[in-house]
Amino acid sequence: MRLHHVGIAVEDLEEAKARYRALGFQVVAEGEVAAQGVRVTLLEGEGETLLELLAPLGPDTPVGRFLAKRGPGLHHLAFATSEIEKALARLKAEGARLIDEAPRPGFGGHRVAFLHPSFGLGVLWELVEA
Repeated sequence: MRLHHVGIAVEDLEEAKARYRALGFQVVAEGEVAAQGVRVTLLEGEGETLLELLAPLGPDTPVGRFLAKRGPGLHHLAFATSEIEKALARLKAEGARLIDEAPRPGFGGHRVAFLHPSFGLGVLWELVEA
C-alpha cells in the first residue's frame, strides 16, 4: 500500500485553503459526503501529494465531534489499495479493530473503510480503493 492522502479536520475551509495555497497546493476537487456529514476539499502539491480538508456539516457529525474534542488538525492517514476487501481481511487477521467491516462510499466515488485509531497507534486509518 502507499499513502493516498492526509486528512485534516478544519473549521473553516476557505481559511484552510488559503493557508495551503500559500505553500503551492492547488484545489483539485471539492464536494460533500452527506452520509458522513462533511464538506471536502482535495488539494494537490508537488509530487502528487494529496491533502484532504474536512469541514463538518454540523456539530453532530463525525468531524464535528472530532473538532469539538480535539480541535483542528490531523484527522486521518489514508492508504491506497486496489483490493479493499482483501486488505480489510488481512488487517483484521493482524488484529486491527475495524470501524467498517465492509467498504462504504467515500469522496470522489472511491470505496473506503476506516480502522480504529488503536491499531494506527493513535491515528485513524482509512483504506481507499484506488
